[in-house]
Amino acid sequence: MVTRIVKLHFQENKVTPFLTFFDSVCEVINNFPGCYGMKLYQDVSNPCIVLTYSHWKDQKALNSYRESKEFGVIWPNIKPWFQEKPEAWTVNTYFDGFNATSS
Repeated sequence: MVTRIVKLHFQENKVTPFLTFFDSVCEVINNFPGCYGMKLYQDVSNPCIVLTYSHWKDQKALNSYRESKEFGVIWPNIKPWFQEKPEAWTVNTYFDGFNATSS
């Protein structure tokens, strides 16, 4: 499994349109074959910054999404709204304290 983290910094007047658009497409991404789930985070200090956090079966599944017609519709819609160039990382889990149990 791989995790994809993408930082998106939107123009201030595009945050609300993005969130509205995201609500209309989030299930398409979340239910894409090979996607094990996705979250959207919004920075508390700067609401113009959002991060997507998604789990994928493997790099091949992530690449299938990135080459899909769905991505080909979603990305061009939001790309003009960016304040800064997006940043993205595909990572493996080294430690997962969320699964730890307390005594």
